[in-house]
Amino acid sequence: MDFHQLSSRKPDTSDIAPETVLHEVFGYGEFRPLQGDVIHEIVAGRNALVLMPTGGGKSLCYQVPALVRPGTGVIISPLIALMQDQVAALLQLGVRAAFLNSTMDFQQARDTENALLTGELDLLYCAPERLLQPRTLELMHQASISLFAIDEAHCVSQWGHDFRADYLGLDILAREFAHVPRIALTATADERTRKEIAERLSLTEARHFISGFDRPNIQYRIAPKTNANKQLLDFIKAENQGEAGIVYCLSRNKVEATAKLLCSKGHTALPYHAGLPPEVRAENQERFLREEGVIVVATIAFGMGIDKPDVRFVAHLDLPKSLEAYYQETGRAGRDGNPSVAWMVYGLQDVIKLRQMLEGSAGNDHFKRVERQKLDAMLGLCEITTCRRQALLRYFGDTLETPCGNCDTCLIPPQTWDGSVAVQKALSCVYRTGQRFGVNYLIDVLRGSENERIRQSGHQVVSTFGIGADMSASDWKSVFRQLVANGHLRADPEGYGALQLTESCRPLLKGEVPVQLRKDPVVKAKKGTSQGSRIKEQITDQVGWDALRACRKALADEQGVPPYVIFHDTTLFEILERRPANLAELGDISGIGAAKLERYGEAFLKTLSELGSVAPQAD
Repeated sequence: MDFHQLSSRKPDTSDIAPETVLHEVFGYGEFRPLQGDVIHEIVAGRNALVLMPTGGGKSLCYQVPALVRPGTGVIISPLIALMQDQVAALLQLGVRAAFLNSTMDFQQARDTENALLTGELDLLYCAPERLLQPRTLELMHQASISLFAIDEAHCVSQWGHDFRADYLGLDILAREFAHVPRIALTATADERTRKEIAERLSLTEARHFISGFDRPNIQYRIAPKTNANKQLLDFIKAENQGEAGIVYCLSRNKVEATAKLLCSKGHTALPYHAGLPPEVRAENQERFLREEGVIVVATIAFGMGIDKPDVRFVAHLDLPKSLEAYYQETGRAGRDGNPSVAWMVYGLQDVIKLRQMLEGSAGNDHFKRVERQKLDAMLGLCEITTCRRQALLRYFGDTLETPCGNCDTCLIPPQTWDGSVAVQKALSCVYRTGQRFGVNYLIDVLRGSENERIRQSGHQVVSTFGIGADMSASDWKSVFRQLVANGHLRADPEGYGALQLTESCRPLLKGEVPVQLRKDPVVKAKKGTSQGSRIKEQITDQVGWDALRACRKALADEQGVPPYVIFHDTTLFEILERRPANLAELGDISGIGAAKLERYGEAFLKTLSELGSVAPQAD
């Protein structure tokens, strides 16, 4: 890597205002809410804890100060793929960036270390385990460091869904580099997690910047699971044909099967899970980033820090364990601010499986109690009859005054019904059959099925046999799902799937309190229009759009980077709409900084000219 060549690409930013760096290097006219305040805090040499939603512009909060302050900004990042993605994007901007990780050979690592020591780097990305090595810490002491940025800071929380033990050692930065400002950033943290981040990273005295958690461009939809594969295929075909997306599954086998199913239906779908060889995972992630319209089917191991802006949907075929996990995973959709969908189906077996996993875990009572609360909050979002976005934001301490108008419960308000009697029948059936059977058997008893298993058990003579024949099996599944979700029934902790009564069901069983149940919808939620239409729906010149995308793809292939690293779709769309006639006009478009204008400007102007959309320039 020729660091001297990189150095010549970047304008001298020393003693320059952050706003100038934002415009000249990154091509943006102004900071987003809170960005400017955070950046000025770090430039002044003070510490900060920053919570911003995914796509809210967290990276600029440390990248701009690293370019303004003397020395090298060191960014602690948990994933190799994230480092490589960010460095590739920064190099395109003319910024002197590099990473230190296990993918490098000895000479590459030595070259990077020398570049740090000689002041030829603006930003250096490093994994926490690499940073904490004595050799690396010694290197940091010898170098001029402008700041330390701890990305994905929620990884330090032992109560979080992405806990990483190496993050616990990062408190050493406060002790050994007290004069260097530190900034911790995350998109996902409730009040408990925020407090833990501040304590473990010695940021209790730092200023905390908490942006709103709302992602208004994401439409939230949750539906009962009937035939998950068909539901997924119908959803993609109806709304996301040819679009990039992520599908999350709980098990590796399900990941493989779902990817194979999608491929058989003509989609480009790739599996991603920890059981695949590292080279296969790396190749699949690379294809997802570089190619158009790729769907990744993955376990939760995929996606942290992925900067791909045009993910149009995130689908869950299994229930996440917490709202933190759900929020972070769905947040990988629509980073470009354009309309996207967070789609999920869930059913009774999801609830039973997660509750069994929780109770069977090796955690102590306190751990299990916290995890139960997190799962209950997740289930509450699924069964809610009011605005999902309001409930989601409320969990993170944020507020939305009025219903969002862009979630399924706002678009098609769910109906409720008086389920008091049905609940009594269901609970009584669990009791009368000895609390030893699963939901399908219980439904057969309630509906009066004369099958061999019931005859062998002798349950055709219990008082609850046949008393639920007036309701369908799917209606009864909905009743049992809501009873388990609300904690009135629990799955057998031994793992056999039998449903058992809990203490909270007593007043329901006695009919002492009325019970309102959610009626499962039978129609698919319509797409919302409150947040505008997608870019592809706004294009009036398809030939021009395809030509600009082809130009971008050719440049990306030539540079060996994903297309969005050249320009985001929003920038490309603005080029198409404004039809700039020269470099000065092109440079006024958001997302085009000085380095990109110099590097790619003529190619895009030539493409527009060939389309006949730019008038010949006067001499």
